[in-house]
Amino acid sequence: MTFDDLNLNKPLLNALADMGITHPTTIQHKAFSVAMSGRDLVGIAQTGTGKTYAYLLPCLRQWKFSKDRFPQILIVVPTRELVLQVVEEAKKLTAYQNVIVAGVFGGVNIKRHANVVIDGLDVLVATPGRLLDLVLSGALKLKSIKRFVIDEVDEMLNLGFHSQLTRLLDLLPEKRQNLMFSATLTEEVASIISTHFNDPENIEAAPTGTPLKNICQLGYEVPNFNTKTHLLQHLVQTDRSMTKVLVFASTKRLADVLFEKMDLLFPGQFGVIHSNKAQNNRFHTVNAFHEGKIQFLISTDIMARGLDIAGVSHVVNFDTPDVPENYMHRVGRTGRADAEGIAITFVADRETQYRDRIETLMKTGISWLELPEEVDVSEILTPDEMPRVAMPYLQVKTPSVKESGPAFQEKKAKNKKENSKQSHKAKMRVKYKKPKTRGQKGQKNKRR
Repeated sequence: MTFDDLNLNKPLLNALADMGITHPTTIQHKAFSVAMSGRDLVGIAQTGTGKTYAYLLPCLRQWKFSKDRFPQILIVVPTRELVLQVVEEAKKLTAYQNVIVAGVFGGVNIKRHANVVIDGLDVLVATPGRLLDLVLSGALKLKSIKRFVIDEVDEMLNLGFHSQLTRLLDLLPEKRQNLMFSATLTEEVASIISTHFNDPENIEAAPTGTPLKNICQLGYEVPNFNTKTHLLQHLVQTDRSMTKVLVFASTKRLADVLFEKMDLLFPGQFGVIHSNKAQNNRFHTVNAFHEGKIQFLISTDIMARGLDIAGVSHVVNFDTPDVPENYMHRVGRTGRADAEGIAITFVADRETQYRDRIETLMKTGISWLELPEEVDVSEILTPDEMPRVAMPYLQVKTPSVKESGPAFQEKKAKNKKENSKQSHKAKMRVKYKKPKTRGQKGQKNKRR
């Protein structure tokens, strides 16, 4: 099947032809007719299967010109990088249409985005937080939304956007079409669907756990961090097919440490991105990788969903992810658009349980290779790898505390007298047994 077999208009077909795209993927083919019917849709497909065009094509096919300056199509995604990439793909598809597309996300002055919205647009791509800020500030009205798309909803919920997402759903007009795409169908996702969707149709194409046939999955058992570094150095030096490589690390600190080591060995060939990096730094680094200015890009799991770069030859899991689904998202960065890809995973002794979970999820094994003899096996461990000695818990008996009296000495009896001032009249009464008076002069003469 080709895109000519779908009910696409001439502008969209011309745009696809300019990009050299002729055949829809499974998720694109299945989603198109359902979305065109106007029904709510829930698409389950792993990363790398073409979900972006699965919702962009039917939404743009049904778009109609309006004088209203507020958007008709609203697309919500979890990361800033994904906002930019969806905007870029939407602009490619609308090359022959008079459609205004814009993206908004956090980390940028909100006035800049408010001006973009106020000027008018047809398609808005946003992260949940910034979108809600614009709505509450009054810069954006959602009254014209006809189609609402939530992409990578499971990752959005993992990042803590549940409350923002549900509030946005409450603010949207009741008469709208909902399109949701996710790699996994969790309980949280199911709860949102049951509350806010209207009898959606579920379609499924290569859900998470289905290994992509065009990705060769290899692995090495590597004892520690320093040996992993030596193995990565060896692969970079010897494997000429590693032309554009994504290296995934488990933490931001580890990604920075690995970058420092690799940058010393291969100056100017490595870059690093994670959520602690400044926004401009992240954009420049991704663009440099996209344009081939740097050959290797070190990233964390939070970036596994937001990167969609063509021509990634290899994905290297420097650390085995503890969540099996994250492995699928990582390796899905290569082998895209039916291209061949290679995924290499380094597994330390303490990560074997993660490896077993990944293979159980995929229902297939990874091809494990022997560590090359040229790789120096280091015995030096990092602080995180040092064995932790379990200290016994000794409960110390606390001494009993006796009740004590006041913190002063008791007065002697003679000092317990109370000082009181006695009047002269009272003293005389005590001394003479009767009050001493001067008498009442003149009383006798008065009686006379």
